[in-house]
Amino acid sequence: MAVILWVLGLTLLVQSSVCSVGNVRKGCQKWSPNGDDVCCEICRPGNRLVRKCGPDPEKLCTPCEEDSFTNNPLSMRCDTCRRCLGSLVHVKDCTATSDTVCGCEKGLTCGNDPCTFCVKKCDRGQERADGSSCRPCPEGTFNNQTQQQKCQPWSTKCPHPGQQIIAKGNAFSDIKCAVIQIHETKQPAENPRQAWLILLVALLVVFAVLVIFITTVACEIRKRKSVKVTTPEKTSEKMLIKCPSDEPRTLIAIECSFHEAQQEQGSSSESLVSKDSAEQLLP
Repeated sequence: MAVILWVLGLTLLVQSSVCSVGNVRKGCQKWSPNGDDVCCEICRPGNRLVRKCGPDPEKLCTPCEEDSFTNNPLSMRCDTCRRCLGSLVHVKDCTATSDTVCGCEKGLTCGNDPCTFCVKKCDRGQERADGSSCRPCPEGTFNNQTQQQKCQPWSTKCPHPGQQIIAKGNAFSDIKCAVIQIHETKQPAENPRQAWLILLVALLVVFAVLVIFITTVACEIRKRKSVKVTTPEKTSEKMLIKCPSDEPRTLIAIECSFHEAQQEQGSSSESLVSKDSAEQLLP
């Protein structure tokens, strides 16, 4: 039983090695008649063109040799398979129809699409500035991947209908969109009892304001009536004539002279009264 399993495994290994070398069907896949000959239009995959026309279409094309390939159905030569050297690592073997696929070591990334060289991997929010350095994404662009070499511009609109932009993009992410739902707030039904209570409080406040205003006005009027009015006797007791000079001595001198004049006038009046009385007594 073990021998049978070993033989089966060996058979599968041989078949896989034959396929990897490029075991493809030989000859022309599509041709057109040309007199007694045929002319090949397309070779079978993995075949190169030997000659354009001939009597046998199987001999017009031949498979590529080992370590060579072609992806052109009318190419007359096969290209040599590339080798992954330096910081490049082997990802996929070369076949008769495709070249070797190479990748980069950890921490590095391919510098171009064919991945012929490796460069330092840029972080999110950065892009490749030149062959080896990175720079931050310019304003209006973003990069949310470490494998992506170029920053992508922000979207100008949301992808789905009904969505609106809720946040602009940054160096690490694109714009953010969402469906904004407008909820109508229903006003709660007013309670009649509560409405009457509010009205009563408002009336009480107005009444209190009116009482305070009327009381204030009445107190002001009473205060004005209680002020004593100055009498003429009190106002005549002291009459100061303001002179151009405001010195105290000048004011005192004027006040004294004024009193003297009053005394003289009083004496004159008394003399006149006494004179009239004497004339009445005389026959």
